[in-house]
Amino acid sequence: MLSRSTFLHGSAALAGLGATTTTTAACGAEEVPDAGTAATEKDSSFGPVPAEACPRIERMPPITGPGVTDRFRMAATDLGAPAVAPDGRILFVFGDTFEEPVVGGGFWRSPVGLFADPDHPLDEGISWTSAVGGEIAEQLVPYEHDEDPVSTILPGDVLTVGETMYLWMMVNHGFGTVAGTEIWTSEDSGKSWERTAEMFPGDHAGGLMQQCTWSTHPEDGFVYLLTTGFQRDKGVILSRVEAGSILDPEAYETFSGDGTWGGDGVTVLDGAIGEMCLRLVEDQWVLTYFDAGNYRVDVLAADSPIAIAGATPSTLLHGGDWGEEAHDVVAQLYGPFIVPGSTLEVMHLVCSQWRTGPDWPYHVEQFRIEDPLGRRCGEG
Repeated sequence: MLSRSTFLHGSAALAGLGATTTTTAACGAEEVPDAGTAATEKDSSFGPVPAEACPRIERMPPITGPGVTDRFRMAATDLGAPAVAPDGRILFVFGDTFEEPVVGGGFWRSPVGLFADPDHPLDEGISWTSAVGGEIAEQLVPYEHDEDPVSTILPGDVLTVGETMYLWMMVNHGFGTVAGTEIWTSEDSGKSWERTAEMFPGDHAGGLMQQCTWSTHPEDGFVYLLTTGFQRDKGVILSRVEAGSILDPEAYETFSGDGTWGGDGVTVLDGAIGEMCLRLVEDQWVLTYFDAGNYRVDVLAADSPIAIAGATPSTLLHGGDWGEEAHDVVAQLYGPFIVPGSTLEVMHLVCSQWRTGPDWPYHVEQFRIEDPLGRRCGEG
């Protein structure tokens, strides 16, 4: 059983890097920035984006935190898996959330959701309009956070198929110990949710069907899933399910190599992988993911879900130490999600950051990335 702090410390240790060297102070011991100043003061230290940078990555202000989301009683949160709701709004689903700007800062919920204005230019930052629950970001469904048996239920990814939204969830019996997965659904564009289906036990497929990202194929009627363990120490397998059978665990087929489905799963992405985001961007299946083993966020693109196995990744964000960050160097980074509206020319990414020890910052930031696949790098 892992604590939240041990979990992130373990990810950086796996990389052999000093990313989590901070302090052993108790929660809240570090001074918290005044509301309304945290984003601007932090961003000013990064300076201009280097002219020679390719891809060109601009670190934008945080999208959560004091002065940004505290009006929803969620000054501290992470993740932010996004999807376009049937009514056209963008829903972002966040993980463990607290009222004060510190991990453990009261009014603990997971998951919560915020709606963003789809017409607001992403280059001007994500603009929140409301929360699931109204003025306060309420937990999507009620349950108690404790250690006997459920400590927290964390989101993997959210998917819209027709008029239904599906949310892949991981039930933790002690943080990092996934007892099983569930799918929650919404039939009203994310305004209300219910725990609809129990899916797979935590040890299913050798523990490789816990963490999930998924996307619908526009032509063949299948939803494709990339899954791994929650512990950031495993590779990734590929599965598929017909869009009409998402709630039926028996309908899922694992890719078993050589174009076959339904046998023993083969690893399509090696390494120690954490949170992932698979999206169809224009004509490409684009995957962003936290490579915990190498302490970075990578991206790859392929012509089909199966072709992901042969795709070559490139790095977007590098892990780094506190006090030595840059536009593309982020201390204790994780959870990279592609924002709807992204293109192959300009991708917007949200990525989480958690400074274990003082337990602040614990927030989500936005990144604007020109030429994310590096196709123009080295040209003229």
